[in-house]
Amino acid sequence: MNASDARRDLYALVKRAEDDGVTTLIHKREDRVLLAPLDRFPAARKADAFPSWVLSAAQKEFGDLISRAAQGQPQVLRRNTTPVAVLLPVDTHASALSSDPAAPSGAAPAGGAVNSQGQQDRESVPRRLATLGDAIGSVLTAGPAGGPTFGLPGLDAATGGLQPGRLTLVAAAPSVGGSLLGLAAARTTALVDHRTVLYAASGPNRDDVFRRILSAETGGDYPRLKQGRLTDYEQDVARQLMQAGDVLLIDDGSNLTAEDIAETAPHMEGLALVVVDRLQVAHSARLPLSGHRLPDASQTLSTLARTLHVPVLAVVDSDDSTLLGLLDADVLLTLTATTDPGRVQVTVAERDFGVIGSAYLRPDLLHARFGDAEAAPAAGTGSEDWRLHTTPEERELADAALPYTSGAQKGLPSALTHLLAALRTALAHGDQEAIDELTASLAQAAAAPPQMPDTDEGRRLAAALHAYNAAAAATAQPSAPEPARPAADSGTVSDADDEVRRDDDDGLVPGDEEEEPEGAVFPALKILKDAVKRSKMHPVPVIRTEEREDGPWPLISEDMDGEPGWVHPDVTSTRVAHVRDNGKRVRRDQLDVPASFGDGVLCLIDRNGSYPSACSAVPLAPNKLLHTGPLDAFDKTQAGIYQISIPEWSYPGMPHPLGRLTDRPDDQGRVWVTTPHIKQLERLYRDGHLAAPVTIHDSWTGKANESLFKPFYAAAREARTDLVQVGGEPYKNYKTRLSIALRLLWPKRQEQRSPFWRPDWRMSMVAEASVRHWTVAFKAVQEGHTLIALRNVDAAIFWTPPGTPPATYRIGTGFGEVKAKFIPRGEFIPEGDD
Repeated sequence: MNASDARRDLYALVKRAEDDGVTTLIHKREDRVLLAPLDRFPAARKADAFPSWVLSAAQKEFGDLISRAAQGQPQVLRRNTTPVAVLLPVDTHASALSSDPAAPSGAAPAGGAVNSQGQQDRESVPRRLATLGDAIGSVLTAGPAGGPTFGLPGLDAATGGLQPGRLTLVAAAPSVGGSLLGLAAARTTALVDHRTVLYAASGPNRDDVFRRILSAETGGDYPRLKQGRLTDYEQDVARQLMQAGDVLLIDDGSNLTAEDIAETAPHMEGLALVVVDRLQVAHSARLPLSGHRLPDASQTLSTLARTLHVPVLAVVDSDDSTLLGLLDADVLLTLTATTDPGRVQVTVAERDFGVIGSAYLRPDLLHARFGDAEAAPAAGTGSEDWRLHTTPEERELADAALPYTSGAQKGLPSALTHLLAALRTALAHGDQEAIDELTASLAQAAAAPPQMPDTDEGRRLAAALHAYNAAAAATAQPSAPEPARPAADSGTVSDADDEVRRDDDDGLVPGDEEEEPEGAVFPALKILKDAVKRSKMHPVPVIRTEEREDGPWPLISEDMDGEPGWVHPDVTSTRVAHVRDNGKRVRRDQLDVPASFGDGVLCLIDRNGSYPSACSAVPLAPNKLLHTGPLDAFDKTQAGIYQISIPEWSYPGMPHPLGRLTDRPDDQGRVWVTTPHIKQLERLYRDGHLAAPVTIHDSWTGKANESLFKPFYAAAREARTDLVQVGGEPYKNYKTRLSIALRLLWPKRQEQRSPFWRPDWRMSMVAEASVRHWTVAFKAVQEGHTLIALRNVDAAIFWTPPGTPPATYRIGTGFGEVKAKFIPRGEFIPEGDD
């Protein structure tokens, strides 16, 4: 990269060096330097050891800094007072750089990566020596190794189990599932072998660890368990784990260090295994087991293993060979994704011998576990028992869906993802009734599939859907033709829905992008386009196609809506079959409220016009988003997308304010959110409902505006006031056009023409609706009402006296007002998602 480009992208290059350990080669005429992470030159962390520059000053003087670094003078780059990267000469070895004159005897030179401990003072005590005969006798009398295992036969054969006195490192890039190997060893050792395990959780908390164990033991979906929704079977298993799990001890305390682990372990009687989940490559001020502290932590854990003669298994969220060399483990297990999404390769290496073996595992991230790729399927989870009752097309469709249902790949509509996940669950449990019930929905999805991602996984899934559709068509009975535009519930717009939902990825069909003809009941698209054009901020309504694969755009997903799908943990939710008046088979919720809630009925709250109502004040950036990186605090004058740590939430009787966003964190527990959720969390912190302010790790922002869609909101509100009284086709057409206009903000298919392509606008609008929905429900709970369920952006269910909705809601037909219905205990909910 030339110096001019590097100067322009300096903040991004430093971020890559800091977070991902990426080194960038930069040249300016004859000068060549490396912009490197601090792990390449640890002496740069010492204050005043080398010239240092804050990033803003470094960007201005970047040409001079390159010249100085090329001449052998390292230049340290700082964010405020914290060193974050360093400019080093390319042709000069680290050992030739200026070393630290104050370094103690025995320390590594400044260019080294790990500080040795040097020679410690100790009394002259003769060392205990063993003859070769002693060693041979010890091995012969010890018998077969009886150390902990992973419970995965192929991997256990390749590793020989976890050996006492050795530090084993599991290295895997984020989303590959490294933490699940640590969990597998802990589960097998504690729950199968009934031996004591210390699980040091640096990142996940004890609740996360329990949910992952429960998901792996029962096959229950991990995202659902995170919502606190357990089946009767899962509750029984949870109670059994309470009785058997006293040998698995979890330390998830704040500021957990390797020294803390080393101090705790000797006091645990019968300790058989120490698991450290995880060592985080990216530096975090709240996680001591992160960043530049990892080499020292690794040495401490290695010493612990030798001192107590127990195996120590640590997980690191990177497979970078340079970093792994610094950690210097006895045994290294490297997880690598293969071209087959159903297989992950584990390479086993020892420090002194290199690679000694390998194994293949089958990822099942939805259920927080791995299986042996070569092993025969266990009964009830993959055996021929259920294959006898299914078709090859169903099995191939389920296998092809795994990368998407597990979360390893993205790009499918959420409705299709849930449908395919239900198919996999039904097949895994041999639930023939559930398989039969899914047939019609699968056939409909296969007949009109969405645009698939242009990847190997996407092409395989597209082929599987095509094969399933061909098989279904060959056996289908003649039936009435489908309407040209299927609506979500019944082919027409339900009075209970203010957003028309469809089965494809964005609900759009060719022609939707065309403006409505003159005299249309509600020309929503024309009104929305005019509202954007009238803005004095000169908005950018369309991001060019060639720019959509870079910058902030790949970071935006449908999960950023933050919609809740929550049911009170004491209430049992069951999906029951229901036939609508039009003959369509659907499934509805039945909520079993325990007697402890007292007398009452289910009060169903249906919020009117959630999305157009949110348009009254959506905080967004009308212009392009710029990379603004980590922020010390939220700036109210800016809007965009932000990467944050998921805050702890423990308010009784309310779901997490981030809704389903909490189901999709990265391996560092972080998610990307839009401005409405940032503002919501800021308010909750000010009001004392959050223990700490929001930590913003990264951001893409622009100048904020809340009135871009306000003219559209005003027109939609005025039209609704008139049309809701008229009803019939005019009102249905109004809602359809309203929905199409808002969906056109982010068309998903390349062939779909639209006057807009702004995913951040669309998701900010949806997030604003979600935040308003959550906030009103929270006010009701604060006033003493019992919330039973909260879902989507418009549905809430309370337990109230008959005919008495919470006073925090306004009953009516206008935007922001609600309809209320009352359902006796034990009856199913008549409206809901098909």
